[in-house]
Amino acid sequence: MLRRTKILATLGPATDKPGVLESVLAAGANVVRINFSHGSEEEHLARVKAVRNWAHVNNTYVGILMDLQGPKIRIASFKDGVKIRLNIGDKFALDADMDNTSGNQDAVGIAYKTLPQEVKEGNVLLLDDGKIVLEVTSINGNKINTVVTQGGILSDKKGLNLRGGGLSADALTEKDKKDIVTAAKAKADYVALSFPVSGDDVRLTKRLLKEAGSDAGVISKIERAESLVDEVINDIIQESAGIMVARGDLGVEIGDPQLPAQQKRLIKLARSNDRIVITATQMLESMINSPIPTRAEVFDVANAVLDGTDAVMLSAETAAGDYPENAVKTMHDVCIETEKSPIAKVSHHRLHECFDHIDETIAMSSMYAANHLGVKVVVALTESGKTPLWMSRMSSNISIYAMSDSVATLRKTTLYRGVYPCGIDKMNDIEWERVNGKVVSILENKNIVEEGDLIILTKGMHVNQSGGTNLMKILRVGDDDL
Repeated sequence: MLRRTKILATLGPATDKPGVLESVLAAGANVVRINFSHGSEEEHLARVKAVRNWAHVNNTYVGILMDLQGPKIRIASFKDGVKIRLNIGDKFALDADMDNTSGNQDAVGIAYKTLPQEVKEGNVLLLDDGKIVLEVTSINGNKINTVVTQGGILSDKKGLNLRGGGLSADALTEKDKKDIVTAAKAKADYVALSFPVSGDDVRLTKRLLKEAGSDAGVISKIERAESLVDEVINDIIQESAGIMVARGDLGVEIGDPQLPAQQKRLIKLARSNDRIVITATQMLESMINSPIPTRAEVFDVANAVLDGTDAVMLSAETAAGDYPENAVKTMHDVCIETEKSPIAKVSHHRLHECFDHIDETIAMSSMYAANHLGVKVVVALTESGKTPLWMSRMSSNISIYAMSDSVATLRKTTLYRGVYPCGIDKMNDIEWERVNGKVVSILENKNIVEEGDLIILTKGMHVNQSGGTNLMKILRVGDDDL
């Protein structure tokens, strides 16, 4: 049984060890994530090359997603790198004027120098992903005085969030703009944008990518409270190739109890707008140090699958964990078993809506027919990848094969739920007349279909025409009139 939900695995020191990257890819990672928060350009490009080489040798397609760091707001460092313990009731200050390496038991510097102007008395600040909670008691110039309401151990450069959001830091830093050029050099399939607060952030990222010579799709990471406002999230989704439900920073800003409902809302919004959606953060967190997951983690992955997510993401589990191959295999097994549920196969996506485009109408009609006719597979001959994306929005247990002579298009489809990339040789107009037989031959050679199976094929009247899908053909393998 083919797995429909895709696995996005983060690369890092663990996968740099001999043989580990190969084992992670062989275990079922469809897309790899390269995190610009760590490592040099040389390291990033070397990892991309290793992935591309493996895919070439194994005659398959692996997507590359490069993740921009964004304006991660952090405290500065403590003197001599010591750690401090903050207890409930302690007074503690965040001081924008303080030296970056002079933190002590009473105060620490902050890298985000405008923070004192953006908070007010009564605001709640969260450090280290919410492990430590501070309430602002007063602001004196560039010094924020707080009282500790939840204590813990605090060390250098931990992240800082404002409960409820509202900080004005730009989504794209100067580092991000340089990393966009690296992503273009690497021919990344997707670039993840951290902390967008409006569609303008996505539009700017797309413009910078285009100027750098990249056609990478932008995946907007939803991690700020203000991005959840209806008109804002809709604008972000419309401008993006897809979104990532980034549950770490988002949970800190809105509070963990709100996360499950927001996750379901965001997955539904993305799919209803024909966009990709990735569910991320701590999905198999215990497997960083354990060969097996907790049952709560298994349920977490399964619920994301049932909600319709395109992909589930592994972060430190594969980048720095002790069992990266196990983590991918576990994710694979949970997805496979969950996808057997009837809930995962039923869809009412856009059944009562009008369609705006002919190719969209063909895509939806094909999936409706496939689900009611006992079709073995659906094949979309595609230039841009749009037709198989539309098809993948309808939940089904029927495999969708995206066939194209464009490697870039096929790599993009590695993130589409239920879609499998399949190469086809470039054809001229005369060969296009015989494309039905060629498609069936490819599927037979790959042991995907056999004599008597029904196939639904979508295509355009003319070869090499993007957006021209206007034909649906039902084929029976073995018939003479293909």
